[in-house]
Amino acid sequence: MSTIEKALAKQKLAQQEKTAQSAEHEVITAATTAEATNSSVAGAPEHNSTSNKDKIILNGDRLNERGFIYSPDSAHHIQEEFRHIKRKLLNNAFGLASKTLHNSNLIMVTSSHPNEGKTYVAINLALSIALEQDKTVLLIDADVLRPSLHRELEFDSKKGLLEYLLAEVTSLSDIIYSTNIENLKLIPAGKPHHLTNELLASERMENLAKELAERYPDRIVIFDCPPILGVTETPVLSDLVGQAIVVVEESKTKIEDVKAAVSQLNSDIALGLVMNKTIRSKKDIYGYYGYGYGRKTQ
Repeated sequence: MSTIEKALAKQKLAQQEKTAQSAEHEVITAATTAEATNSSVAGAPEHNSTSNKDKIILNGDRLNERGFIYSPDSAHHIQEEFRHIKRKLLNNAFGLASKTLHNSNLIMVTSSHPNEGKTYVAINLALSIALEQDKTVLLIDADVLRPSLHRELEFDSKKGLLEYLLAEVTSLSDIIYSTNIENLKLIPAGKPHHLTNELLASERMENLAKELAERYPDRIVIFDCPPILGVTETPVLSDLVGQAIVVVEESKTKIEDVKAAVSQLNSDIALGLVMNKTIRSKKDIYGYYGYGYGRKTQ
């Protein structure tokens, strides 16, 4: 047994002992709750769990200043550009293409290397989709090695994906946070852990993806993932989603790197390339951005 496996086994044993010690109290609590509400704790809807958590409040003015899409009239030219990108994603997720894709409503956003703008693209895609009247979106910070969702959206770090993968949080609903944007929910990365790579490639992560796809089939789920090159877990994550966007920084990202990165992803997913930081005008407030999207052919 490897060191990693021993560590996970030890952690699992500790969790089981903790659960056993509090079993009697949990049974009493569950029975009382069931009698009072005439509902099953195990099958409680998401909103029952999230009601006990603090809602994440996003500052709309700050988001607008920094080039994020907070309202239909915000962020100038990028509003229309992300509208075109999301339309292809939504068509793949819920249109005819969805029948040929596994977990078509799960989308990963990544890049060849760090600092190419993948988190910026992931956030704006989520915000743009949240503006749809009949769609909800869940944005997950899966870049657990370098989490940045809480920093970019300016909220305090909270329990999230890693706590769930470590089984420190048993219910998925406990790490799904509502926001002041009605159709947008968030899952932060959570606290740092020395087994982050292994946890992303774990069976529990696979089960999480399956639950998100099947439990919320009408919701778009966006994973802000680590860069592909040099990180073995990102290609593994591509097996869990139906669509992927690879962010490419104009005049910086090498074509060879893009080809090498794309070759590591699951060949059965719908793949889009988004060009970031394209030169437009010196009047742009938040750098220079432009986008393109295309479906990978088989």
